[in-house]
Amino acid sequence: MSANRKRWIKHPKIYEINTWPWLHYLSEKFNTQISLLNIPDETYSNQMKYFDVIWLMGVWERSPTGKRIALEHPDLLSEYRKVLYDFGENDVVGSPYSIYYYQIDNNIGGIEGIKKVRKQLLQKDIKLILDYVPNHVSVDSLWTLEPDIFIQGSLDDLMFHPDDYFSISGKVFAHGKDPNFPAWTDTIQINAFSREARQKTISTLLNIAKLCDGVRCDMAMLLVNKVFSLTWGEKGASPLEEEFWIEIISAVKEKYPDFLFIAEVYWDMEWELQQQGFDFCYDKRLYERLATENSDSIREHLSAEQNFQSSLVRFIENHDEVRAIEKLGREKSLAAAMIILTLPGARFIYQGQMEGYKTKLPVQLGRHPIEEIDKEILDFYILLLKIVSELEFIKGEWVLCNVASIDAADDTYRNIISYLWEIENNYKLVVVNFSSLHSRAHIKIEQIMFGSDNWTFTDLLTEKSYTYKGEDLSEFGLFIDLSEWKGHIFEIKKI
Repeated sequence: MSANRKRWIKHPKIYEINTWPWLHYLSEKFNTQISLLNIPDETYSNQMKYFDVIWLMGVWERSPTGKRIALEHPDLLSEYRKVLYDFGENDVVGSPYSIYYYQIDNNIGGIEGIKKVRKQLLQKDIKLILDYVPNHVSVDSLWTLEPDIFIQGSLDDLMFHPDDYFSISGKVFAHGKDPNFPAWTDTIQINAFSREARQKTISTLLNIAKLCDGVRCDMAMLLVNKVFSLTWGEKGASPLEEEFWIEIISAVKEKYPDFLFIAEVYWDMEWELQQQGFDFCYDKRLYERLATENSDSIREHLSAEQNFQSSLVRFIENHDEVRAIEKLGREKSLAAAMIILTLPGARFIYQGQMEGYKTKLPVQLGRHPIEEIDKEILDFYILLLKIVSELEFIKGEWVLCNVASIDAADDTYRNIISYLWEIENNYKLVVVNFSSLHSRAHIKIEQIMFGSDNWTFTDLLTEKSYTYKGEDLSEFGLFIDLSEWKGHIFEIKKI
């Protein structure tokens, strides 16, 4: 283990970068060809400096066959033209999830490039994570020279299910698949119940661990025994004695104990994958509740056990989702950002989210359209990131606060979400009106003994201060009156 490898902080801030379009943007900005080998140092002093972890998405060598498929698919072509008015075939670099081989693509700087980036990030005390795709590789991957690691089919499968199976050298193999969707025709399905496949996975991850500090594992739940058996039945043979991820993660962490595993996971399987060894799991349920449900459901979600919550990745945008400002609307997206950035767990931001970008970029493209930066949104995110870098939000203890009505006739209190961070008698109180209605409430802060002293509540978002008597705070709670989608982040101090 490297002597420079530092322990992970408790609630890391993660920034996802779509690598190929990012390098294209930098090349345009600096009017010279930029790869991982020559990223200007000033680049790391912009938005990236506010994060603890950078995820460079899409650095592995992409499949030539996958690129051809991406260029021939009519629905994808329609998406490309919708995003880029001047779209050309050279804009397609292939899917980052149809991996030809796990080596850093020479087109973007190769292995020396990723080593240099990691060194530059380390100098800023920022960690680097990369992708791992456990469920499949590309149909033309070098791994196909080892056929025992894949799901194989029959001639009948190929004849009657041509979209799910294909042939190589007279053998029939399955395309990678999520049981709820059509197969990914640019991929070949790895057999999670194959000992050879597991050894291949372990050796690959051990090599990856030499280049970075962790991996984000694509669709991690597909390799869990019950899911894999449901998807593939007898074609996957019998489950092995140990769950896929328990075996894989324990083998990697035996050599690299601080190597981080993040699971992209759906279907409410977060707790299960945490138990199998993942350090963090996507909080898709919170994403859905922020997008479509009310404050009651969000509070219910936040009442879950603390260890579980501290191992979730909070997000409102990533490369798979519609842009937050389009999905939620401007004001609601900012209220949601305030929540996801101040909760326990990993706080996740996708490239372009802070700028208020509206275009969801297909992952097969190597450049993104020019979009105007919304400075007001960017300033809001930067302020939030500065606030949550304070000690209370990193090492403090978190508790959900009780929200009460100011009178029996007013039920708008239910729209307000509030929680407290505390460390060594330093307090931060987050209050958000997550609704389209003007709302009022009393916030009961039972963790603070207010006594007879006076207390100031300074809103770090506006720098406005309010003074309250301790007796009133103890008896009634903190009075809150908030417009729709607005919030406070209070620093609380005794006078």
